[in-house]
Amino acid sequence: QVQLVESGGGLVQAGGSLRLSCAASGSIFSINAMGWYRQAPGKQRELVAVITSGGVTNYADSVKGRFTISRDNAKNTVYLQMNSLKPEDTAVYYCMTRWKIVGDYWGQGTQVTVSS
Repeated sequence: QVQLVESGGGLVQAGGSLRLSCAASGSIFSINAMGWYRQAPGKQRELVAVITSGGVTNYADSVKGRFTISRDNAKNTVYLQMNSLKPEDTAVYYCMTRWKIVGDYWGQGTQVTVSS
């Protein structure tokens, strides 16, 4: 049974920083890609950033230059360093993992609130 444990969300003032973590466990198969999505109230879930097992990254235009995604393959953990946060970054952030064979699994979500 795949489990994803997210941490690091919270309340921060505009211009501040937060670091999200997501630790994955529970499968003998390896993880191809890991990423973060977010969903604001009344909006669809959107991609924030993704990183492959080889370290190739992709970011939403809205976070480029402010957010950095990284991963520790030995620990099956993905991180999202968020700097220069803006009120429009307020959302529930979801960790996503794409495993070989068994497919995609999602975390439960962690709230990020940026006050102006």
